[in-house]
Amino acid sequence: MARIELLTGDFYRVPLPETLTDSTHGEIRAFELNTIRVRDADGAEGVGYTFTVGRNGAAIAATLARELPELLTGEDADRVEYLWQKLWWALHYGGRGGPTVLALSAVDMALWDLKAKRAGSALWRLLGGHDPTVPCYAGGIDLLLPLDQLLRQTDRNLDRGFRAIKMKVGRPSLAEDVDRVAAMRRHLGDGFPLMLDANMRWTADQAVRAARALAPHDPIWLEEPVVPEDLIGHARVAAEGGLPVASGENLRSLWDFRDLITLGRVSFPEPDVTNCGGVTAFMKIAHLAEAFNLPVTSHGAHDVTVQLLAACPNRSWLEAHGFGLDRYVVEPQVIEAGCAIAPDRPGHAIAFDWTALKSLRA
Repeated sequence: MARIELLTGDFYRVPLPETLTDSTHGEIRAFELNTIRVRDADGAEGVGYTFTVGRNGAAIAATLARELPELLTGEDADRVEYLWQKLWWALHYGGRGGPTVLALSAVDMALWDLKAKRAGSALWRLLGGHDPTVPCYAGGIDLLLPLDQLLRQTDRNLDRGFRAIKMKVGRPSLAEDVDRVAAMRRHLGDGFPLMLDANMRWTADQAVRAARALAPHDPIWLEEPVVPEDLIGHARVAAEGGLPVASGENLRSLWDFRDLITLGRVSFPEPDVTNCGGVTAFMKIAHLAEAFNLPVTSHGAHDVTVQLLAACPNRSWLEAHGFGLDRYVVEPQVIEAGCAIAPDRPGHAIAFDWTALKSLRA
């Protein structure tokens, strides 16, 4: 039995190497990182994290520091499902989303890391072990980049080994979006995997019009065309727009994804392990998608998510996010010939450079 003895949380504000832009968050100059370390009585430690786009990190830090130690200390760390349920229901009235679920996601990630380390197993093997080689795309956050800079960024990603590219859409003029996507298609060539991400910019009517205008450029999917709560709008875009729809990075539970899949008719469910409820919820979402014969993709946290998609027979692409956390990870994710490789080191294999992070404490 692995009794939980200590939880240690930290909160950082991490500046970005360059300003990122999308259609809803505008200019992003920093992100906020919350980490949690869970130690058992034998001295073994699991690490989890979550992040926000520059706001609300303090609320997550408060939940990690004030609520969770009382609920977890002394518990058996191996009973991850029991602990998930305990935390979900203890925090349910003031939770069910937002900072509460982001905090739960980080702790659940740490518990799975600890469980895999105690088993001496890579997480992807412990979760079922399908294939450690996962197709990966470069997720650009680049809506306001001038076209020449956008194409130069793409070339840098191609040089890094990526064989699929995502770009932002949702500029004030649909004609601008169409021109930029057409230029990207010419640059990449026919058949090269290209994804488009609108970041919830449009109404359903606008999204249908945009999807029809962008369809001739053969994107793999149109991501988050409408707000996540608009399930009827998702279904309309999927039915009338002529493009597969990816969505889910802003959903916070398995039940949200049930509704997105069954009512919203999404083609690529897209959970984020740092905000959907952690590894426990991510894997249930992936298996739910499999039951509907849908490929699952991901949002953010590529260093941990590669372990999860490596355990899923219905995985599609892993998103390599643009937040630059690699600068603070001892052994960053390896990209080879368009694929991310899940490491075979015990746990989720992410070791933070705590010394480098120390100066960024918020």
